[in-house]
Amino acid sequence: MIYFKFREFLAALLILLIGFTAVFGTRYTRLYSEDSITTDGTVELLVYERIGFEELHTSLDSLNVDVDYEEFKWAANLLGWRSFRPGRYEINSAISYPELLSNLARGIQDPGNVVVHSGITPELLSERLANQLQADSLSFLKLFTDSSVVARELGLTGEELFSRMLPNTYQMYWTSSPDAVVRRIYREFEQNVANELAQEIARSSFSLGEVITLASIVEWEAKDANEKARISGLYQNRIKRNMRLQADPTVLYALGERRRLLYEDYTYEHPYNTYMNAGLPPGPITNPDLRSIRAVLNPEEHDYLFMVATPEGNHDFNETFDEHRESSENWRRWIREQYRIKRQVEREEAINQ
Repeated sequence: MIYFKFREFLAALLILLIGFTAVFGTRYTRLYSEDSITTDGTVELLVYERIGFEELHTSLDSLNVDVDYEEFKWAANLLGWRSFRPGRYEINSAISYPELLSNLARGIQDPGNVVVHSGITPELLSERLANQLQADSLSFLKLFTDSSVVARELGLTGEELFSRMLPNTYQMYWTSSPDAVVRRIYREFEQNVANELAQEIARSSFSLGEVITLASIVEWEAKDANEKARISGLYQNRIKRNMRLQADPTVLYALGERRRLLYEDYTYEHPYNTYMNAGLPPGPITNPDLRSIRAVLNPEEHDYLFMVATPEGNHDFNETFDEHRESSENWRRWIREQYRIKRQVEREEAINQ
């Protein structure tokens, strides 16, 4: 009797062990499986502050990342991950529970694209960087002032530091500090401009700072990138002839806004107004791209001294003032016609209302 009861006990224990092994084996397989997490492509998860498991699961659910709640919680408890760090994480169906949880718990982020555009203002760059990273725009803007620790350390004014924010697409971590971001972009400038173009700069009649200043004017002036070398050549022709640059972008910079210039704007007293002051302005007016910088170092050779905008968005280039006056009148005539059309449309809309 006892013998049979012992056999029944062993059988029950064996069944229990087999069941446990089956369940554990299945769970263990799921733990390291790359199909335990289901997503529609690659999903970007942004964690703004330290969070716990429940908050993590809620965030994943809001992004339509499909995980089995009980299984995911079991995995987190088994691995001992209960707190998850801020950062930007990419999640796709090829990631396993341990990899996802470990990355989040240790703060092992996925870098993302940070785009720096050319021809903008410090305010706009600061805003765009803040929108792409976990930082506020004011923190970036402070770095582009003369009191900036980074600018002083590099021996630059805040304006000069901003002009060296080389336009490009950078790979950066979402939680990178503004200081680290600006230093990273500046290193790109040092590598691609100060170092790579060192010989061309040495052969130029301009210092590095002057190259960037003239390139910033070219950047602002050239709506058509194919005109950059020609515009650069025109400005350099004027410099060689001791003529004032008379560059509209410097007047707009002095005024602090971008709009159609009025006659009285050209007489605005300001160090950056190149209609009133000879030579280059005291510093750069924006952040030029590499093509604008190369245009200053390798200007197109010609005899142009004047240019006027055209309706197509590029310029008419002229060698003499008489030609320039004719081109200017054509431009003014086109502007007047646009105003006439606008007024006519407004009158018709008012009648139809």
